[in-house]
Amino acid sequence: MVKQILESYSCKMAGNDKRLYNKMLTAEGGVSPMDLQALSPPQSTLSHSPSKQYSRSQGSDGEGYLCDTISTKTLFYLISTLNASFNPDYDFSNAKSEEFSKEPSIQWVLGTINTQMHAAAGERFDPLTQKMWSAVDAEIGLQECDIYSYNPDLSSDPYGEEGCIWSFNYFFYNKKLKRIVFFTCRSSSVTAQSDSGIGNDSMFDTSGMDFDDQDFDDME
Repeated sequence: MVKQILESYSCKMAGNDKRLYNKMLTAEGGVSPMDLQALSPPQSTLSHSPSKQYSRSQGSDGEGYLCDTISTKTLFYLISTLNASFNPDYDFSNAKSEEFSKEPSIQWVLGTINTQMHAAAGERFDPLTQKMWSAVDAEIGLQECDIYSYNPDLSSDPYGEEGCIWSFNYFFYNKKLKRIVFFTCRSSSVTAQSDSGIGNDSMFDTSGMDFDDQDFDDME
């Protein structure tokens, strides 16, 4: 069984968002919105460009490694997107910056998503590939996006239940448009779903998008 969520969010703070944002600034010791926090290394295996700037974090063995950084405000947008998408079952208000990564290659991210979706859905996914990415591009402007991934530990993972084969969580953030497209997907064992009494239902939520999603129903 495959469950996908693809949603578009506007980066505008409502009442609850403002309260969470102020709480985050206070919890971090009075940081400013533009203060930088360290991210985990990217999921992609591509080498970083030597021209990029990275902060140096300290590992548990005392060795340092290079990583990207994220502003407190952008981190808040990512956390708010998670809360909006998985509400009311999960609360990500306490998520830390090291649970996120910045992916340096849009080609790697799109290729990874296509590969995993094809592996799960087979040829049923192929006819929609170009149409899906065209719709996403029209919504967010892919070439102008920063791409982040969310990689929580098992206790924080909304897809951490038994039977999950793989999952991914990507944020396509267009700073100029003040908009985020959140693309998340989970592949679960049909046997595990049956044992737990959960039906083999699939969801492909394309809020803010415009393409036919009917071919994604009941993928196993």
